[in-house]
Amino acid sequence: MCLSKRPLLFVICLSFLTMVMANSALAAKDKKVYYPDLSKVKKILIKRGYSKVAIKCIECHAKKTPGIVEDWKSSRMAHAGVSCYDCHVVPKSSPLASQCEGMRGSNVYTTPVVTPKTCGRCHPTEVKQFEKSGHAKLASAPVVEKKKFIKLCYYLEGGQFAGVPEGSKLTLAPRQTGCQMCHGCVVKLGPDKKPVDGWTGGIGTRYPDGSIGNCIVCHNRHAFSIAEARKPEACGKCHLGPDHPDIEIYYESSHGQRFLTEGEHWKWDSAPDTWEPGDYSAPTCATCHMSGIGKLSPTHNISERLKWDLVHPKSVIRSGLRGDGVKGRQLMREVCLNCHSKLFVDTQFDKLDRTVELYNFYETNAKKMLTTLKSKGLLKKDPWSDPIQELYYYLWHHCGRRIRHGAAMDGPDYAHWHGFFQLFQMYKDMQALYNYRMKHNKIEELSPVMSTGPL
Repeated sequence: MCLSKRPLLFVICLSFLTMVMANSALAAKDKKVYYPDLSKVKKILIKRGYSKVAIKCIECHAKKTPGIVEDWKSSRMAHAGVSCYDCHVVPKSSPLASQCEGMRGSNVYTTPVVTPKTCGRCHPTEVKQFEKSGHAKLASAPVVEKKKFIKLCYYLEGGQFAGVPEGSKLTLAPRQTGCQMCHGCVVKLGPDKKPVDGWTGGIGTRYPDGSIGNCIVCHNRHAFSIAEARKPEACGKCHLGPDHPDIEIYYESSHGQRFLTEGEHWKWDSAPDTWEPGDYSAPTCATCHMSGIGKLSPTHNISERLKWDLVHPKSVIRSGLRGDGVKGRQLMREVCLNCHSKLFVDTQFDKLDRTVELYNFYETNAKKMLTTLKSKGLLKKDPWSDPIQELYYYLWHHCGRRIRHGAAMDGPDYAHWHGFFQLFQMYKDMQALYNYRMKHNKIEELSPVMSTGPL
């Protein structure tokens, strides 16, 4: 077949590598950036073309899966000479090692599952940053570690409580079609070492080689486009819906308004750390949370520029595995100051902090009601059949998040009508249930709440 580009493979001598390592050590010490002096490199070998095995892979898949090959041909990876072989071939000793039809009987072992360990061979900085972010282990923890969420997936949503047999594959449906598509899953292998049980998963996917993450969630295979990952739609396939409507909030904001009316004219494919205002007239999710802008370098740690934890029942300043909230506010402020005045930026952050404080007031008092009722035996054991416990869940998980995210990203409809307006009504319903149970020392037989679900 005809390939549009010929790759370059650089084999660089030991002296060059030693020089790079020495300069890296100096850079780490004095925080200055050094570059190798190529005039001192005595020998650089350049080999053109693919190996015979790599060409065999390309030619075979061009017939069997032409869409994949055409997608790859248009990518920067293809132009750089990175082929199927480089990403999918693994050692025979790998827990993922299997053989595709075209390689059976050879000493070449492949896997359909490309893990962050593979990506990290060429993108080590990005992978290390990602591993520290909320998109890695923290993302999949609810689906694979937390017993209450596992019960929600299989026993409740999977229908066991209604009679679906435990162990039935039907119970996998909610997780496979919902939770794992954003949060990730544990990849399980069959006897042939190929993945089973609907292995495609979200950004926190965990693999048999010990790595965590899924780069193609944002950089879809096999084009792996940086332009695609910079657009809000890349984030919007998970950050949407009644509990975290971030893409909807973004579209409602002034930033989103500019994107929707002007975005088709923006320059999306600038090299990393060169994508700056001028290439775009308003930021996207990637601009604020990841991209290099002004004094800031690009990062794949999406927690790095955040102050508040806005997803759990009570908002606290980030610390530990969730980041450094004090530093995060300073970094996000640097982002904003590239396009806004100090007065404007300070006003926006003051509004957010005030909103978080008011939300925390409601949540703290709602939690106190539950704590008191529990101490008196006035809560049902099943929280999903207890109106006051359901109301509390929707108060923080739906309304509370919409309030906080709406305030953070300038989405007034979500902060107000889908937020505080619904929250105060839920709170009043909780108060009525609390007062009845405390007065009569019993749980009401029929709840006065018409619906505990979100509007």
